Amino acid sequence: MAKFTVNSERFDPYRNFKFKIKWDGKYVAGLSKCSALKKTTETVDWREGGDPSTGSKLPGKTSYEAITLEAGVTHDTTFEKWADAVNNFKGDADMSLKNFRKDITIDVFNLQGKKVLAYNVYGCWVSEYQALPELDASGNAVMIQTIKLENGGWERDTSVKEPKES
Repeated sequence: MAKFTVNSERFDPYRNFKFKIKWDGKYVAGLSKCSALKKTTETVDWREGGDPSTGSKLPGKTSYEAITLEAGVTHDTTFEKWADAVNNFKGDADMSLKNFRKDITIDVFNLQGKKVLAYNVYGCWVSEYQALPELDASGNAVMIQTIKLENGGWERDTSVKEPKES
């Protein structure tokens, strides 16, 4: 079976460095990294009372791992505003949980810049926010901020079809 339905002569998988993340209808600027989408289904051991020698495994609860996003530190406050929606340093009176959950979309592009895959991630909220990395006066690195997003699950957007490559 061909790995690509439209471009059957293609053998190489897509690269992992062309992606964009969107929430609130806009792409988030400056993202440099997105952790993997991973789900795990627990197994439940089950054994019938009359069969002492063998057992069975049944699917149990499925959980979705948190997603970590990294971006270079700039004057953009997108990460910070979302993190503040869950926990505001001014206290409970200055906080509203009205918009702390967001659905996000992860779009993946091929080398020609055409969208080839998309995943919708539901019910995301910020469980961890790092505003600044460790600072080092003798270093030469880019400052990176991170958010960790808990989520209620994800699915592939099957409306995104394989593009015809030139």
